Amino acid sequence: TGVERALLIGSMLMVMSVELLNSSIEAVIERYGAEFHELAGRAKDMGSAAVFVAMVAVVVTWAAILGPRLLASF
Repeated sequence: TGVERALLIGSMLMVMSVELLNSSIEAVIERYGAEFHELAGRAKDMGSAAVFVAMVAVVVTWAAILGPRLLASF
């Protein structure tokens, strides 16, 4: 259905949006210096974790929508 297509495409676009935000966070941190700072490291780790969570959401969405259809074909 149209809603299912919107969910499939929207979930992928969400990953791309979160990745862009993560890249911007990393660029700002690198702009202010290359020396190690604990908060800078935590910010980068949290950005990467946000991308991972978005990817998990894509997998869950696609599995919930396409999984039953694939299983029904066997």
